[in-house]
Amino acid sequence: MKFHRDGTLPTNGEIFVFGSNLAGIHGAGAAKVALDKFGAVWGQGLGLHGQSYAIATKDRQIQTRDLELIERDIKIFNIYTTISSNADKRWFITRVGCGLAGLRDDVIAPMFKLKGGAINCSFAEEWRKYLD
Repeated sequence: MKFHRDGTLPTNGEIFVFGSNLAGIHGAGAAKVALDKFGAVWGQGLGLHGQSYAIATKDRQIQTRDLELIERDIKIFNIYTTISSNADKRWFITRVGCGLAGLRDDVIAPMFKLKGGAINCSFAEEWRKYLD
């Protein structure tokens, strides 16, 4: 498991993983960075697009989603990282949901360990104590 300073950007071809909304309105925060620099697609709020992967932490009305729904989408991401066709991909995880969605690091970070956990990831340093 690797860690990076929050607010930095991937430099070695990693896929930028960010918190999104189901409407795919990437207008602020890490979502705007994903749109401007990593190939996120306006109107697409979930999944892999270009060199980015969206995890929806807000709904279509831009309200924070229920934790159970966010957890489900993080589990899907975790599984996605383990699929053999993705074995060579590296993932750069932002503090998904812990900015504009207003969720706490100690709630979201451990979700990346569920269902076997995400692999080949670099996480924000702030999450180290929840992932070690």
